[in-house]
Amino acid sequence: MSYRMSPSIFARHSSEIDWCEVNYLHSEYVAEYYNTFTNIAFLLVGPLMIYLLHPYACRRSLHVHLVWIMFIMIGLFSMYYHMTLSFFGQLLDEISILWVICLGYSIWLPQPYFPWFIKGRNKFGAAIFAIAVISTLMSFVKPTINAYVLNSITFHILYLLVKEIRKCNNRDIINLTLVSFCLWLVAISCWLSDRLFCNFWKNLNFCYLHSFWHIFICLAVAHINTVFAYFDAQYEIPQCTLELQYWPLRSLKFGLPYLIITKTKVSKKTC
Repeated sequence: MSYRMSPSIFARHSSEIDWCEVNYLHSEYVAEYYNTFTNIAFLLVGPLMIYLLHPYACRRSLHVHLVWIMFIMIGLFSMYYHMTLSFFGQLLDEISILWVICLGYSIWLPQPYFPWFIKGRNKFGAAIFAIAVISTLMSFVKPTINAYVLNSITFHILYLLVKEIRKCNNRDIINLTLVSFCLWLVAISCWLSDRLFCNFWKNLNFCYLHSFWHIFICLAVAHINTVFAYFDAQYEIPQCTLELQYWPLRSLKFGLPYLIITKTKVSKKTC
């Protein structure tokens, strides 16, 4: 006897979550038009960050690029999800976010915050990988709460930022951290408002807050990852002097933040 996976998970509207935007208003093929196409931000920011951070990644670890490759995948999976509102699309979207978070932890979490029984980044990375696999499987249990669980991880990230920023005397990094927090606050406010107060926004004929979430969380991730990359460098490559830069408006300190290595006491690694 042969068994086949039920095609229902691929069906349009098989997801239990339907966002506030009116479905099929602008296209008969795209369920949530603005929620779909604002994911282009991920497809633009991801490759740019890979390019801008490549010199830093050569010195720190080329695994840094995996974060941004998965970041691009979030954009693609989220486009598919909001285009179809399928259960399969929802899982792809949420699981890709989970793996980006886990990759970020495994690469950039400063070693003083590792559990006491884990020694070394390789072992920590293996533990994070195991957690990611288990969490991926658990995401099928109660899919409606997946997004809330993923967002709750932010509170630990904010805790780490506060701990590290208290030891930091680099004014540029302190300002970047504040900007990161503001971007995240605006992003999560848009997400929660769209999810919890949809009827209110429908009465105002403004059902696009989730699309604003895409834009602001995309920018917030680029900023927060740069902050963590700086803190991580203090522990992992202390012999290097890092400088914060911005693209495209370097002189105005406006745009996508990234790190460059301006000085090192040892010969540079080539790649």
